[in-house]
Amino acid sequence: MTQDELKAAVGRAAVALVTPGSVLGVGTGSTVNKFIDALAEARVPLKGAVSSSEQSTQRLKAHGIAVLEAHNVDRLAVYVDGADEIDPRGFMIKGGGAALTREKIVADLADRFVCIADESKQVAVLGAFPLPVEVIPMAAAQVARRFAALGGQATARPGVLTDNGHPILDVRGLRIEDPLALEAEINQWPGVVTVGIFARHKAHTCLLGCSTGVRTLVF
Repeated sequence: MTQDELKAAVGRAAVALVTPGSVLGVGTGSTVNKFIDALAEARVPLKGAVSSSEQSTQRLKAHGIAVLEAHNVDRLAVYVDGADEIDPRGFMIKGGGAALTREKIVADLADRFVCIADESKQVAVLGAFPLPVEVIPMAAAQVARRFAALGGQATARPGVLTDNGHPILDVRGLRIEDPLALEAEINQWPGVVTVGIFARHKAHTCLLGCSTGVRTLVF
């Protein structure tokens, strides 16, 4: 199966985890696009969805799925989103699509995080994928120096601003063996909006697209 076919397979598999009549959390990215399309094709009745990006909002609305504002929702049973990397404990790096802050906000509303990914995203230790960090512009150089002290090289993602209007730093050269501790540390740095380590908001389930089919991992 091609990578695109694997993404479609996990997108279809995730539809089975959606509770009819519920409000659903929906993430961002190419794999999530496959999920949104499969959800619409299956005609699962929903009260609506809370979206983590303008891109996903537009796709949901195009399929006739109502999009609700996060501040009008108290909780979500399920949040479905992809990952740039996921380790054996369900900790993830996210933010390749520059939606990490809104993704964390929606994930925080959810009782269950379902990660959908192809097998290329499964890693033993996080860090090969550049770590995205959304920052306030005036703090970018200062945050980059802090990463340099940890052995990382932070560079601004060219021509990219988040839906919140902020730049993204991509940090290379890190080996993230303790995602919880590093996430907590970076969150304290002045000027950091969100770091793309999802350890406090880790996956509870991962639907992993493999050459042999879709594997279900539970953390």
